[in-house]
Amino acid sequence: MATLHTLHPKNPQARTVDRIVKALKDGAVLLYPTDTVYAIGCDLNSKSAVQRVRQIKQLSNDKPLTFLCSSLSNIAQYAIVSDEAYRIMRRLIPGPYTFLLPTTKLVPKLVMSPKRRTTGIRVPDRPICQALLEGLGNPIISTSAHVLENDSARSQSAIDYPSRLDLFECLDKLVDVIVDDEQEPGYEVSTILDLSSEEPVLVRKGLGWEAVELWTSAGR
Repeated sequence: MATLHTLHPKNPQARTVDRIVKALKDGAVLLYPTDTVYAIGCDLNSKSAVQRVRQIKQLSNDKPLTFLCSSLSNIAQYAIVSDEAYRIMRRLIPGPYTFLLPTTKLVPKLVMSPKRRTTGIRVPDRPICQALLEGLGNPIISTSAHVLENDSARSQSAIDYPSRLDLFECLDKLVDVIVDDEQEPGYEVSTILDLSSEEPVLVRKGLGWEAVELWTSAGR
């Protein structure tokens, strides 16, 4: 049974954050709210925890895992960022955007795509995520806790998605820690931009995609 921690959505309590961070450092798997959907995650550097996340989501090792970074400078430690990619990300973060980028040696092989050696990175616009990242000092894995029949769909009715209490009940025996901000989870996934080559490619339209399309059509 998972340990439940309640955090204020805008001003997360430092002591509770510290307890969650300690659990992450000890290899815990976490269910937590992001600025898009509830996510399953762990410390990027905990191999056993990353493997458990893959098992929970039934993801094979050739499927890359997205992770959260605290800032653009933090991204540069884990990804090779071109001048064009830097310019694009600077305009969009923090926010609901996942950037596909070539990895540095700091990204474990268990996380990246083995064929392309790329990974998905986000900088969330969520105080709880930022507090956890600051306390941990490492990126946190972030894979949607919502299992969709068609993950490429831009959005679906909120009725098709479980409430946070449904998620808690469903994953209670699979994760070690559950973070509750007492708000219902979002149901729209992040927008994915592939920045691994010279020209940016909009891979998936998710939350905030209109801003990307408008900016691109205007010639950036």
